[in-house]
Amino acid sequence: MSLFQQRRIQFIKKMQVNSMALFPASAETIRNNDCEYPFRQNSDFHYLSGFDEPDAILMLIKNADSHQVILFNRKKDKSAEIWHGYRLGQAAAITQLSVDEAYPVDEFETQLESMLNGVDALYYPMFQSDSLDASIKTIVNKLRVSKRRGAIAPRCYFDCLPLLHEMRVIKSEAEAKLLAEAAEISASGHVRAMQTCHVGMWEYQLEAEIKHQFALQGTRDVAYNSIVAGGNNACILHYTENDKQLKDGDLVLIDAGAEYQGYAGDITRTFPVNGTFTEHQATLYQLVLDIQVAAINQVKPGVALVDINKSVVERLVDGLLLLGLLSGDRETLIEDESYKAFYMHGIGHYLGLDVHDAGDYGTLENPRLLEAGMAITIEPGLYVSHDADVEDCWKGIGIRIEDDLLVTEHGAEVLSADVPKTIDEIEALMADAKTHG
Repeated sequence: MSLFQQRRIQFIKKMQVNSMALFPASAETIRNNDCEYPFRQNSDFHYLSGFDEPDAILMLIKNADSHQVILFNRKKDKSAEIWHGYRLGQAAAITQLSVDEAYPVDEFETQLESMLNGVDALYYPMFQSDSLDASIKTIVNKLRVSKRRGAIAPRCYFDCLPLLHEMRVIKSEAEAKLLAEAAEISASGHVRAMQTCHVGMWEYQLEAEIKHQFALQGTRDVAYNSIVAGGNNACILHYTENDKQLKDGDLVLIDAGAEYQGYAGDITRTFPVNGTFTEHQATLYQLVLDIQVAAINQVKPGVALVDINKSVVERLVDGLLLLGLLSGDRETLIEDESYKAFYMHGIGHYLGLDVHDAGDYGTLENPRLLEAGMAITIEPGLYVSHDADVEDCWKGIGIRIEDDLLVTEHGAEVLSADVPKTIDEIEALMADAKTHG
């Protein structure tokens, strides 16, 4: 638990003296009737606690010369544990989670009224948890009403998320290892997809192969809903229906990532359903691959993602002009964003406990620069849908190539390099799988 202790101390150092911070866990969510969705812990709560039960609240208190870490969690309950599983309880929480005190979560408001009295500042994730917002409102108003009896409500209220999310941007060595493991597991799923894909397969069957491989490699969790998009479906950026049959002559785009101990993998590969690229597919694919490799080579400290994206757009427009998918003046096409008919998203995002991880990107006018320890994706794409105003030979081709990177002191380490992405590598892998079953 030393890593979580260090993070809590780091956050406490950012707090004002005589202040309190509150971080809620996720709650279980009903899927239908009395069945819940699979539980996934709140990323911020996990980052500070390492505790994976629902219905809990972490409290940090900073005084002039000391601090306290207090957990509110579910009570031990033999009957509930028989039906729904083990609960840590309060006594074990103190020893296993290295907190100073632990109370039953149903005592939270009672304890908060006492502990918040006289505190100058309160930090909490504003407007993120209806139940926590309601509890804070109730207790603060009680303290205000009781001021003639000596009660003192906080004078200042701060959103804790900007402070905490800034901490999450730069990954520790331990986090980098978890991200690398998530990327390796994700990569193995993509390799299996290439090896098992065949004409007539259904998108959801290919998705099942990926999830099966994730489980074999050590995690049942996915970082997000997988995209398995054959043919024109690949031109829908967040296509998740995955319910169509894969056709001979089409490409299939797979955007899928495993979640390992809370950390996300996020990889996209595009390959031919039958194992062989057509001439026009290969031409567009090679354009995207060349752009992606060039973008990865630009990643280093001091560079902004927005500037990498500018170079991506320039290369893409040049390629589309050469192929005749765009026509006109290069600078005008960039300025009026005509290219967005074929490439409508950015070049990448932060990666971590969330697949689109926490952290400030800055603004277009003043973008944040990359730093060593950041984890990002690089994912250019090219989408030529059936209704595009181009020759028929280009239509129905959607391509995205995405890798996970850890920014280093002098460049970047590609964490997802285990998945083939050149045309020759992909075709060779798929041909070998067919030959050897």
